[in-house]
Amino acid sequence: MTRSYPVALGGRAYDVVVGPGLIDRAGERIAPLLRNKRTAIVTDSNVGEHHGERLSVSLERAGVAVDVITVPAGEESKSFEGLADLSDRLLALRLDRGDVIVAFGGGVVGDLAGFAAAIYKRGIDFIQVPTSLLAQVDSSVGGKTAIDTPRGKNLIGAFHQPRLVLADLDVLCTLPAREMACGYAEVIKYAMLGDADFFAWLEAHSAAVLDRDIDALAHAVGRSVEMKAEIVAEDETEQGRRALLNLGHTFGHALEAETGYGETLKHGEAVAAGCGLAFRFSAALGLCDPADAARVERALKAAGLPAGMADVPGHPFSADRLIHHMGQDKKAEGGALTFILARRIGEAFTVKGVDPDTLRRFLIAQGATP
Repeated sequence: MTRSYPVALGGRAYDVVVGPGLIDRAGERIAPLLRNKRTAIVTDSNVGEHHGERLSVSLERAGVAVDVITVPAGEESKSFEGLADLSDRLLALRLDRGDVIVAFGGGVVGDLAGFAAAIYKRGIDFIQVPTSLLAQVDSSVGGKTAIDTPRGKNLIGAFHQPRLVLADLDVLCTLPAREMACGYAEVIKYAMLGDADFFAWLEAHSAAVLDRDIDALAHAVGRSVEMKAEIVAEDETEQGRRALLNLGHTFGHALEAETGYGETLKHGEAVAAGCGLAFRFSAALGLCDPADAARVERALKAAGLPAGMADVPGHPFSADRLIHHMGQDKKAEGGALTFILARRIGEAFTVKGVDPDTLRRFLIAQGATP
């Protein structure tokens, strides 16, 4: 059942391996990639407790020396303070540029450890071993690494591709239901932006995916990774088509900022709400059929995800504050707002220079306050 999906980036190409039992076999896959047989595993307090020993044992069995750095679980670690602490701990280990960092955790660990790898001694190799569904299908693939700031999410970072990604499906069995739903939001996002047949498959199989049926998971994760790998290979640094992967993110990041980037609204939930809003906005602008927006809403709610602002704790939100946050979005150019919108399910596109007044009227119509 294990399958590899190549990310075709020439001399920096790598595989994303998807299947069960990969943590226990990680050493045999990682060791051949190492110049020095030494790694530093960066993990968080939750993942380290449940799975850390298995990964260390696997690496050591393959003749690889292992040091482990544990960071606090949660988005708060993905900050300037968290980056400074991790960098200092890596320096204390005296890693050299022939060693490798292994990011072992969800999206927070992957982003933080990946960014630290990008800047440590001007760049050190790293490997992703993502342990959440969201990280397996999205943040571990494509080389985006970043930290958050009080002014916005992922605004300080670098493109730094991993050498390998190992997505062990078995580890998802320990995820809470809410975390599975957050990852599913990114899975269905891929279908919304580029594969109508995949969307229809997810409508029929969402319960199996969320219940961790191994065959359903393998297809959902594999197709998501395959789509992202194709887009990254075409547009590594998000100058064109890769921007489509931000479907729902402009709305979603604004909602995250308003709710404080914490447990109130997790990233996957924000993406889900953002995707629902993106399709509604597309319909309001006459770009897509309102029936598609309604279908998206039903699919998101069937998975237990928010599909708009009314489903987000803290509603109603201020339209002006949301638009202010959107102005900090990385896709914005010259202060003009850029959105990923849709012509239909399976066909997203970029719209630049969105009129703020039109957006404001839409947000108010969706329940925001002036």
